[in-house]
Amino acid sequence: MIRREYDCFSHLYQISAHILNHLPSITASPPLNHSSPHHPMADSKKRRRANDNHSAATSSHLSPKPLPFQNSLNSDAAILAALKRLSTTTTTTSSTTTSAPQTLAEVSPSLAATCREVTDLADSSVSSAIESLTLTITKSILSGHGFSFLVPSRSSSNHIYIPELDRIVLKDKASNRAFASLSSVRKATITARILALVHQLCMKGIHVTKRDLFYTDVKLFGDQTQSDNVIDDVSCLLGCTRSSLNVVAAEKGVVVGRLIFTDNGDEIDCTRMGIGGKAIPPNIDRVGEVRSDALFILLVEKDAAYVRLAEDRFYNRFPCVIITAKGQPDVATRLFLRKLKMELRIPVLALVDSDPYGLKILSVYMCGSKNMSYDSANLTTPDIKWLGIRPSDLDKYKVPEQCRLPMTEQDVKTGKELLEEDFVKKNPGWVKELELMVRTKQKAEIQALSSFGFQYLSEVYLPLKLQQQDWL
Repeated sequence: MIRREYDCFSHLYQISAHILNHLPSITASPPLNHSSPHHPMADSKKRRRANDNHSAATSSHLSPKPLPFQNSLNSDAAILAALKRLSTTTTTTSSTTTSAPQTLAEVSPSLAATCREVTDLADSSVSSAIESLTLTITKSILSGHGFSFLVPSRSSSNHIYIPELDRIVLKDKASNRAFASLSSVRKATITARILALVHQLCMKGIHVTKRDLFYTDVKLFGDQTQSDNVIDDVSCLLGCTRSSLNVVAAEKGVVVGRLIFTDNGDEIDCTRMGIGGKAIPPNIDRVGEVRSDALFILLVEKDAAYVRLAEDRFYNRFPCVIITAKGQPDVATRLFLRKLKMELRIPVLALVDSDPYGLKILSVYMCGSKNMSYDSANLTTPDIKWLGIRPSDLDKYKVPEQCRLPMTEQDVKTGKELLEEDFVKKNPGWVKELELMVRTKQKAEIQALSSFGFQYLSEVYLPLKLQQQDWL
């Protein structure tokens, strides 16, 4: 209680100091004394000197203190020089490293389970696959056997993490979706309807959003989650990526910084997009001619942190590209990040909350999600570095106790479950940080750094992290 009262008075003092520094000095003028031997102009000069001395003393006394750890920062030039060396090393390593397996086919002989992956297909190939499937179903009906779809299972037990590829892939288990069964007749009908709609899109060569697709038959689908899930099932069934179906999600992710690319032929300069940035195009296949002088890509979990960095023009001080999906990553943002990483060959540094869900979001970018493990080859970005906010940063940067949050029982449970994941066990640094989080039962958001000042993130924390190359 005493601490909070002290903080309250401290804040009031800072506001008072600001007012004193910016208001003009108000001094009462004494009445003129004609009998005085001193000239009024002399008295005026004395008063001005006294006021100037008082203002100087006040300014000196109330001058702002340096931010915590600000004195530990090197010059921007020194930090940039180190980052350029790192970027050059990363580019060289990426271009020369060919020994590690890159595809599922390369590691399949050594796997205990059979796995499957999808590939990008042209419109003509997708429509041909749907027509071939339709002919097979027609023959089955005419022969008196009815029809069903053999759909790959996307259940939580039908996935496997492959360390050599550093991503989650889908195993080969499938389930029968029969039209004649009461338990699956509705799903089979929705599947047939989605196949017909996708065939129309591919024949016309147009794209629609998932929401548009849902509204083509609201009574059948009932809820958009139903149609969304079947879209993923259809991707697995046809062996193509979801983007090959010409069905996209609404725009969610944004990008700003040192990046120029073309979107369907139009040139986009991401340094001239204002604070809001450029919405990441849902049709990644139309993105081309990527150019950048950035030294790294900064992947940010939260929109609030993204806005702070964009408004401060952090990308001009330290040349970079800043990307956020505003929480859970969508498909377009994951595809876009991978495309930038593969073409620019620069490091990707991640800034997420210091809680289990921040790390889960980071793992989706790196290793993929179980829901879309069938397309992990196209949706994952390898070798993302965990820059912050890490559990060890809370004490290292002396984040105030009132800015830390107690973990709930569900938070602790999620943290312990993450410790059992193979992709976490592979990285000892992650294990150490997660164990610290679960042990202390404390979490914090990126915005906790605002307790030192609203620009502390861009002015001190990130520059110091870059200077020390403090990432995992």
